Amino acid sequence: MSAIREIGFLITDVKRMMRRQYLKQDMSVTPMQARALVYVSRNEGLRQVALAEILEIQPITTARLIDQLSEDGLVERRPDPKDRRAHCLYLAEGARSRLDEIDLFVENVNQKAVEGMSLEEIEQLTRLLKIMHTNLLDKE
Repeated sequence: MSAIREIGFLITDVKRMMRRQYLKQDMSVTPMQARALVYVSRNEGLRQVALAEILEIQPITTARLIDQLSEDGLVERRPDPKDRRAHCLYLAEGARSRLDEIDLFVENVNQKAVEGMSLEEIEQLTRLLKIMHTNLLDKE
C-alpha cells in the first residue's frame, strides 16, 4: 500500500488507540465530556448547535451532554443575545480544575504516543497535521 493510501488508516488507528488510552485513565469525565469542555474553554460564547457540529453529534445528544456538564458545575448556558431561542456556552467556576485534570491526562497519552520521537520530529508531525487540518476544513 502506498504511503498516501495509508494516511487515513493510520490516523484512524492512532485516534482509536489514543481513545483507548484515555479510557484507561481514571478521569472524572467521559472523553466526550472532556472534548466538549475543552472546546467550550477555547471558544467561550459558542452556541450549543455549533458545539454539536464540532463534536459531530446530534443537537439532542449535545443538550444532554451540556445538561450533565451544567449539573456538575462545569458549563453555564446563557441566552444568545442575538437569538433568544439559542444558548451560548461558558465555563463555570468548577471548570478550571477539571480542565487541568484533562490537560494532565492528555499530556500523558500524548507523551506515550510520541515516545521515541525527537522534538524536531514532534514539531514536524504537528506542523504537517495542521496543514492537513487546514486543507480539509470546510470553507463554504
